[in-house]
Amino acid sequence: MPVGASPKREREFKQLEKEFKQEGRYPGREEEVAARIVNKQRAQAGETQKAQGRQRDEKPAARVASETAARDLPIAGYQHLTVAQIRDKLGGLSAAQLRRLRDYEAAHKKRKGVLQALGA
Repeated sequence: MPVGASPKREREFKQLEKEFKQEGRYPGREEEVAARIVNKQRAQAGETQKAQGRQRDEKPAARVASETAARDLPIAGYQHLTVAQIRDKLGGLSAAQLRRLRDYEAAHKKRKGVLQALGA
């Protein structure tokens, strides 16, 4: 793990590495794969220098607009859900709500499974 990683991330790294060794996954590359996973999580959470620089460089209006768009979605926590979780929650939504989700998905994550479920 890189210097400066939090104790929580260190624990996650060690746990992943241990699991990979026990399961026989990624033979000889357990440490590398665990580090990549934890570093990706750190970047997504804004814990890396590069991610922090991006946040500073990003225009506040753009960041506010993105957060507002995610908040206005008909499914709470949408941007953190998996494709399967999203599919399970589509049943009771109106056509306008589905259209809003489809537009958001197409503009942001572009997940094929979600777009198919939304009829794009």
